[in-house]
Amino acid sequence: MTRNQPTTEIQDHVAERIDSVADRIGSVWPLHSFVTANPLSGFEDRPFREAVAEGERLFGGRGYPRPEVFRRAWEDGRIDPDVLREELAVHGIDDDPESVLERLAERVPARGDETDDAIETVDRVLAKWLAAFLDQGHANWSMPNREAGFYAAWRELAPYDGDVPGCDDPDDLPETAMDALEAVLGGYPEPKWDVILEHHLAALPGWTGLIKQRADDDADPWQSAYPITLAEYLAVRLTLCDLLDAPIEPDDPSGADAGATDDGDEPLEEIWLSAWERSYRDRLLEDVDDSVTESAHGDGERPDAQLVFCIDTRSEIIRRHVENQGNYETHGYAGFFGVPMRYRGHDSHAESEACPPIVDAEHRIVAAPDPDAPEATEHDRWTGLATAARKHCKRLKTNVVAAFTFVEGAGSAYGSALAARTLVPSWIARLRDAVDERVPSPHEFTAPALDPQAYDHDHGDHDLEGGMSFEERVEYARTAFELMGWTEFARLVVFTGHASHTTNNPFDSSLDCGACAGNPGGPNARVLAEICNDESVKAELRQRGFDIPEDTVFLAAEHNTTTDEITLFDDGVPESHADDVERLRVDLEQARADAAAERTDSMAGDSADGVRETERRAVDWAETRPEWGLAGNASFVIGPRELTDDESLDGRAFLHSYDWSTDSDGDALEAIVTGPLVVTQWINNQYYFATVDNAVYGSGSKVTQNPVGNVGVVQGNGGDLLTGLPLQSLKVADDEPYHLPLRLTAVIHAPLERVTEILREHEDVRTLADNGWIGDLTVVDPAQANAVFHYQGDLEWESPAERSAEPRAAEASVTSD
Repeated sequence: MTRNQPTTEIQDHVAERIDSVADRIGSVWPLHSFVTANPLSGFEDRPFREAVAEGERLFGGRGYPRPEVFRRAWEDGRIDPDVLREELAVHGIDDDPESVLERLAERVPARGDETDDAIETVDRVLAKWLAAFLDQGHANWSMPNREAGFYAAWRELAPYDGDVPGCDDPDDLPETAMDALEAVLGGYPEPKWDVILEHHLAALPGWTGLIKQRADDDADPWQSAYPITLAEYLAVRLTLCDLLDAPIEPDDPSGADAGATDDGDEPLEEIWLSAWERSYRDRLLEDVDDSVTESAHGDGERPDAQLVFCIDTRSEIIRRHVENQGNYETHGYAGFFGVPMRYRGHDSHAESEACPPIVDAEHRIVAAPDPDAPEATEHDRWTGLATAARKHCKRLKTNVVAAFTFVEGAGSAYGSALAARTLVPSWIARLRDAVDERVPSPHEFTAPALDPQAYDHDHGDHDLEGGMSFEERVEYARTAFELMGWTEFARLVVFTGHASHTTNNPFDSSLDCGACAGNPGGPNARVLAEICNDESVKAELRQRGFDIPEDTVFLAAEHNTTTDEITLFDDGVPESHADDVERLRVDLEQARADAAAERTDSMAGDSADGVRETERRAVDWAETRPEWGLAGNASFVIGPRELTDDESLDGRAFLHSYDWSTDSDGDALEAIVTGPLVVTQWINNQYYFATVDNAVYGSGSKVTQNPVGNVGVVQGNGGDLLTGLPLQSLKVADDEPYHLPLRLTAVIHAPLERVTEILREHEDVRTLADNGWIGDLTVVDPAQANAVFHYQGDLEWESPAERSAEPRAAEASVTSD
């Protein structure tokens, strides 16, 4: 392509190249709605080892654990010696593990600290303007002219920026973003454009990932009001590079090696990683009860209550302790409970997504209050006073005239509050509990409005219809019961969403429900309970084969994963079930105490009183590690609870209920494999990469982080938006990891042919397994006496007996050489 071609044709070509290159950059969600994602998601169509090499080339990130991490796992017995020897032999390596580790350590490249001064200046200036433009209501004075778009707003203000030389007037800059891109790229041959665009998109992957996500979200109100595109971002960046004499082309576009190899394509690090993952998988399979061929659910012994938890790894712990309290049946289901909705709570002025990012919201649901309820009046009075006080304090603090007198007058009160929060956070916890007891919660006087007639459908501000039809409600209930394989119902059925409670934690949404887009799962639980309590819905479900007894009552609950408290939303439960609810409440309190004691042990806390310790962590504003979140996750078990109900999986397993015997056509399993399995892979890979290279794929220490614009955090006072988890979410101490960097092990209890057919029909899922993003996929086939099969790629499977013959042949080959 030459400069003689029409401008529109050149610009169309540039736009096309940007779209293509942007696929390699992972999306980043605002921190207030933290959505877990694989930072190398743009390379999931490639084998894992190739993808990590691309990550090293583009972002400078390491893709495998360091040799000392493998050494610790080896010495701690986490890597089975026999398994490691097998893996080494298969690749023709006859050295002892110690020698291989030493060779790995010698090959670890030093991370260079040299950077171009001009590029550093470009990054600093650009990040400053991005923070100003992308601010979501945090700044007291917002950037002007944002409604015109990022490039236009920056162009108007650039002449007033002392960091931008050679620009005294907006007319000194190209008029549009595409004009600016043409002005810079036009000086380079077209074959270099992709390399240049990729290099500059990868320079600040946090900011570009956020822009990509926001531009792709048609429902984002901030994007609608203040639009920004990757083309505008690149236009500003390349213009700054031109003005600041920063290099346009990357220094070394050739790339980097995936890792240390040993006369072959397989990096030594991947051999060690595979051995570690196989060792974990084998131990997990030892915990699977191979006598279970189908769920015991529906065997005629009606449980006292059935509780449905999110598949979240933290649920594995609390489920065990709930089951220990009595005749309780627990199940695992994706935490948005199959309801793809956008939700607005009673005290909220904004709607939030309440479904996974791979699912489009289909309904708009609001919490509708009962205006005649006295609790509503009491709640609104207290919250109104609190809101007015906060607004008044904020005005005083930011008012130039009043600021000094405000500090003089309020200093002693603030000082006392600071001292209490710092020295006696447990007092704050008790104060919070006292306030909660006095002020009615919204669930006591609101209910999710499901009837479409309750909404104004003529209002043009909403892209989704309010409420849902009768047919849709029946479908959500039917899907939930079919996916879990339900045929029997207790007197109480509790849909239990989850949320967290922490203080002074920018990453608080990362501890909420990932299936609800980083939001609490209680609203989704309430919606499904409301649906299932509808007598007309129950009648239709009975017509479809679900024998729901007349005395079955559905209710919602929310599990606070920081404290393990489970709050029952039991308002409206009939008097006939009052004793059932009270008995359940008592048992949940004991389960909470036992679970909290177990979890505080892992956090080096005071397990003598786990409840008090977890409550302290929730309110202590100096606590960098309020809970572990999903740290430790390593596996996903799809099958009946009986497979693992007698074992502790240490909070490392996602658990999804599934009974193959009730899923004759395989549709339920297909929905689980193409939905929750994909999402858990994202979660697992985010934790994996943040652990192996926290500086690039994580966010460093919380201690030195600063929130920016209500969208993310940076280290220090600027720079790139950090995209991954902080060190405190991954380590007990600097030299003591908590999360172990393993790719996901998936165990599916279903006929082998059924799983194979699903992989054949869904190329995206098969690609994840074929390319190693799912570290191990294992089928326990109940139709073949629970025979075990391990996925080998290309729809091929291997039994353990077949595997055991390979290393002997490989060892013989090495010996003969």
